[in-house]
Amino acid sequence: MSLRAAQKQMTYDLFLEKALELFGEQGYAATTVDHIAQAAGSTRTTFYLHFSSKAEVMAALLGKVDTILTSADDPSLSEVVESGSRELIRTWIDRKFSQWDEIKPYLTASYQATHEAAVLERTESWFEHAVGEMTQGLERAGRFTPDVRRARCVLAFGQLEYLSRRYFATGWKISRAVYLEELTDSWVHLLTD
Repeated sequence: MSLRAAQKQMTYDLFLEKALELFGEQGYAATTVDHIAQAAGSTRTTFYLHFSSKAEVMAALLGKVDTILTSADDPSLSEVVESGSRELIRTWIDRKFSQWDEIKPYLTASYQATHEAAVLERTESWFEHAVGEMTQGLERAGRFTPDVRRARCVLAFGQLEYLSRRYFATGWKISRAVYLEELTDSWVHLLTD
């Protein structure tokens, strides 16, 4: 990588870092492109060399969330679902719970930006990708008909997504262990019965 390319990447990453900080401090709506550029020690013109809009910044931040969440998946979600193993399902869900504190600032900001088409599209794509992986696992395992596979996967992943939103807003109202066991039981029911 050339020095110029490295500097460009550093500037890009700095814009993302400062935008995330500002979204957390003052909210997505109140943060402007000028605020982000100033926090990064840069200019509006330089910002627009890297991003076309504040929404594109948020979409890039969601890309980082996807990397955080999927880089630790071994076995993959599809393989976990295919296995039908309660222990693998429990371990996968527990790993997601452990990642929630790291991704909380990103997703909290993204919830404030759901009126932005790029953010909404990225969020929907992420949900559909996860459901698609789960559906592939059920298909390989030969469980359920295609429509039932998809419905069960939407319900299972939807439970996880909803619980994450509740956690980001209020934390664990009851013990994490109880949520882990109950969500595991629900996934086992939806994905294996």
